[in-house]
Parts: sequence; structure tokens; C-alpha cells
Amino acid sequence: MTVARITEISATSKTGFEDAVKQGLKRAHETLRNVKGAWVKEQLVECDDGEITEYRVNMMVTFILDD
Repeated sequence: MTVARITEISATSKTGFEDAVKQGLKRAHETLRNVKGAWVKEQLVECDDGEITEYRVNMMVTFILDD
């Protein structure tokens, strides 16, 4: 039997949403074992003077628990 856990993380990037997702998954992989996927729950941007300064994603990361 396989048991998975889901944890919510937030990641940011100066260049775009795709990069934020990649950075978040890379960091999750460094901390969690058996990361299998992620669901991007929210996408947000930070703005300054009408310009986007930062892209942020909140995502649910799924990983398989060890036996």
C-alpha cells in the first residue's frame, strides 16, 4: 500500500510563473523524499509603479511516505 502526503509551499521568481514552479519543486526535492508532483493552487504578482516585480505561486506538493 502506498501512502502520500500533501504539503503547501509558496515560491517566487523575478522572471515568471514557470520559473517559480521550477524553483519551488527544486527546493521541495532538496527537503522532501519521493516528491511525485504538484498542483499550482494560486498565481499572484507583486507590482511596483505598474510593473510586475515578482511572480508567486502557491502549490500543493505530493510526496510518498517511506514504509
